[in-house]
Amino acid sequence: MQINFYKDIKFRPVQILTIGFALVILIGAILLTLPVSSNSGNQTPFIDALFTSTSAVCVTGLVTLDTGTYWSYFGKTVIICLIQIGGLGFMSFATLISLVIGKRITLQERLVMQEAMNAFSLQGLVKLAKHVLIFTFFVESVGALLLSTVFIPDYGLAKGIYFSIFHSISAFCNAGFDLIGQFRSLTVYADNAVIILTISFLIASGGLGFYVWYEIFNYRKQKRFSLHSKLVITVTSILILGGAILMFLFEHNNAATIAPMSFKGKILSSLFASITPRTAGFNSISTSDMTPAGRFLTVILMFIGGSSGSTAGGIKTTTAGILVMTVISVVKGRDDTEIFKRRIGKEIIYRALAITIIGIGLIITVSMILSIEHLLSILFMKLHQLLVL
Repeated sequence: MQINFYKDIKFRPVQILTIGFALVILIGAILLTLPVSSNSGNQTPFIDALFTSTSAVCVTGLVTLDTGTYWSYFGKTVIICLIQIGGLGFMSFATLISLVIGKRITLQERLVMQEAMNAFSLQGLVKLAKHVLIFTFFVESVGALLLSTVFIPDYGLAKGIYFSIFHSISAFCNAGFDLIGQFRSLTVYADNAVIILTISFLIASGGLGFYVWYEIFNYRKQKRFSLHSKLVITVTSILILGGAILMFLFEHNNAATIAPMSFKGKILSSLFASITPRTAGFNSISTSDMTPAGRFLTVILMFIGGSSGSTAGGIKTTTAGILVMTVISVVKGRDDTEIFKRRIGKEIIYRALAITIIGIGLIITVSMILSIEHLLSILFMKLHQLLVL
């Protein structure tokens, strides 16, 4: 009797998503190891290629090799494709391919799409995926057009267009990869309103979430926003405006960051430093040269991140908003958490608390591991000095 093991294996949507992202990362890493991917024509070490591929798909912006100078245009194109897939989710692209070739979307694929897009129901998922793709390509095209007004005069027609497209996609997907070179990010454009404001708009647009934008575009019909959208818009506005004001206060006398800038440059850099830490990864001022207060504010913004169903990461603005409102309700002696006169269920509060505690736990654990590595290096150096003496 012959048993078909593959037929008997059934994966849940979250498992399919995990396997799918792992395969995309692996394929990206293999492509980046090829000699054609580097400017020197040499093969890239697999560990660096894997790290870059993982960072691109997970839209973190961390790199071990300078994106602008190390990779060839083939390598840069692989990276931006990985960013686009990671930002929107590979299921969105699978849906796009299915629609192009006329393939029917199965129930299993719809379940995976629901998990990937953090959707509330299966109804209208394919239609939503279409809107997400159209909206994404439209916003990225507008962003590239605006960026080209600066990049084309600076780098020439062909290179300027490529730079514009690359940075527009990287910003909208909250990836933070740049092609400026020498790990400078956007510091050379700190006083350029077109670059800073366009990148800021792209980051904020991608970080709001597609459901929020869907309700914004359909507001004339519905005449109302859902509780989710109200909370996202409110928390995002507070983080951007409050973060910009605090960053300006913390850094305005710091000679290593914004003190030497004009008033316009200070405002732009403070606003940008408030928006970009929420998983985008760009910077217009040196993060390492910030005051302790500025760096701590950056850590808080990075931890919160963007919104649910967006291209951004973090614990999400909705999670942070629910936890803050829960604390306020407890202080006021209320039994239930209320947001915009709506009661929040206990299961949602427990989920928000669990996400936050898990996030803090991971940060503490990894920080301790990195600290141990650092301490071992210091210990080795001290022992070496003693032995030499």
